[in-house]
Amino acid sequence: MISFVLGVEDLADTRFAVSPLQETVLSLRVLRDPGLSALHLPWHRSVLPRLGTLDTELLTSLVGRRHLLPDFLTPRPERFAPAFDDELAIARQTSLDLVRRDLLAPHAPGPLPEALRDATATDAKVVRLTATLCEVLGRYWERAIKPMWPQIRLTLEADMTYRARQLAKGGARLLFSDMHPNLRWHDGVLHIDEVTGEHRITAAGRGLLLIPSVFAHKPAPPIHPDDPPVLAYPSRAVATLWAPTSPPDATALASLLGAPRATLLRILQEPLATTEIARRIGVTPSAVSQHLRVLYATGLVTRARQGRQVLYRRSSLGDQLAHRVPVA
Repeated sequence: MISFVLGVEDLADTRFAVSPLQETVLSLRVLRDPGLSALHLPWHRSVLPRLGTLDTELLTSLVGRRHLLPDFLTPRPERFAPAFDDELAIARQTSLDLVRRDLLAPHAPGPLPEALRDATATDAKVVRLTATLCEVLGRYWERAIKPMWPQIRLTLEADMTYRARQLAKGGARLLFSDMHPNLRWHDGVLHIDEVTGEHRITAAGRGLLLIPSVFAHKPAPPIHPDDPPVLAYPSRAVATLWAPTSPPDATALASLLGAPRATLLRILQEPLATTEIARRIGVTPSAVSQHLRVLYATGLVTRARQGRQVLYRRSSLGDQLAHRVPVA
């Protein structure tokens, strides 16, 4: 059991974050052992063809006994939603001593997998191994996680909204009460059961960082007692994440905006003047102008002057809406 001792100031500094690097690293458990969670089988089936010649042996060798992972590859986020590349840059800069410690710990007391044997070799080999790990992780992120990251992040942020409401309603006791059966809050101490390690960490003003994860199957604190209190925990609503989506209703955009404005949004994938738009859809320029004013005011189109003409085009927001809900 690992325990976090949290004072009043630590509870005041409790915060949430999302971590694309941590999500990428935690997914390696499912990549190596798809039976770990049946919920992720659709993701596993879809991602394998995209990995191609990627060195998956190196990646899955990071997963140790009891599914432990190297802590240096999941650095504590310093802000709410760091970029993947920024987090990976921090991991690259980890000291050689910590890299060795964190690669050995998940496999202890057993030997290191062959792919990680350089962790016990010379400094130069540890530097090369760290660079290789980070480079392969970056390519794995691009293929396995990044395509789904918008949906994953929405799931994580929805979980955080729920947890924040629990904290507001009932304090720390209610916050942790339904986060996971392995978590217990008692008398200012958060106890984490069924984890590797038997130590008690006093936050001592460092606060507690909570990171929801779709790939965490149970609460995951750092392995080492010297690290600040961080807890990755299973997010809610993971079961719906990989569910196939129904095709969009082709009439939905017209229902939302009205047929004339939906038609305008569809054709404004290129810059057009009012008279040209009117000619294409067979209405008067004044009628087009009325609709364009509404679309411009709502940020769905942009405009720019070219000589005596004003050209209109879909904005990035308009692109998202048009692509999300196609017009019949």
